[in-house]
Amino acid sequence: MRVRKLQQKRGWAMTVAASILKPTLLSATSRTWIDGEKIPATGGCIVVINHISHVDPLLSAHFVYDHGRLPRYLAKSGLFTNKYLGAFLTAAGQIPVERLSRNAVGAYDAAVKAIGEGECIIVYPEGTLTRDPDLWPMKGKTGAARLALATGCPVIPVGQWGAHEVLPPYTKRPHLVPRKNIVMKAGDPVPLDDLLALPSSAERTARATDRIMDAITAIVADIRHETAPEQRYDPRRTGVREIGNPHPTARHAAPRTHHKTKRKHSR
Repeated sequence: MRVRKLQQKRGWAMTVAASILKPTLLSATSRTWIDGEKIPATGGCIVVINHISHVDPLLSAHFVYDHGRLPRYLAKSGLFTNKYLGAFLTAAGQIPVERLSRNAVGAYDAAVKAIGEGECIIVYPEGTLTRDPDLWPMKGKTGAARLALATGCPVIPVGQWGAHEVLPPYTKRPHLVPRKNIVMKAGDPVPLDDLLALPSSAERTARATDRIMDAITAIVADIRHETAPEQRYDPRRTGVREIGNPHPTARHAAPRTHHKTKRKHSR
């Protein structure tokens, strides 16, 4: 497996996180990292990833860290209310965001500033765990696109598969035996240059969002060896709640697809 040397200083919080979490993830999962070198070695960038499990942030941080970047997240503000956890997340450079709130603009400004300072921001453009019954990427939110159009930075799509087998959506007990394989593959930067030249508009942002989700979905289809649905799932059209457990009174149903990726090569 090819890894890239970290160029940035980690700081105490990242040093502690890496020393605890990385060995834990190495023992609990196997990994197939593909094309991670497509993440820029330096400079501000956005890494956009599909969201299928609550362990995604740990696994995507591992992927990004292994390829030479310190991961910065837009994390839900509730995590920062705990005195100690909040201090740790702040020291680690994570950015609090109040979802579905006007206060989210503060997180947007902080993310723009971080990108301008050369940070690598990880964004789940769906905004929450996918509601698609087969865990395909669903309709995206506009946050990642707005950041990209505001900064002009590279947007690197990453498709992942396997995290849902470690911890299925909206469950609390991880499945660690047998050991699960996590596949993550990075793609080429999402082409947005033509949109950067256009005046700001809702249509421009929507087009950028669609391109980002198209790129992620294509990678997910590749690593799953399956064909993605022609139309992305839209929870608003089906009346499914946008955040939190969409089935609060019942255990979240397992996806209909139980495909296990057999691809072994990693680069």
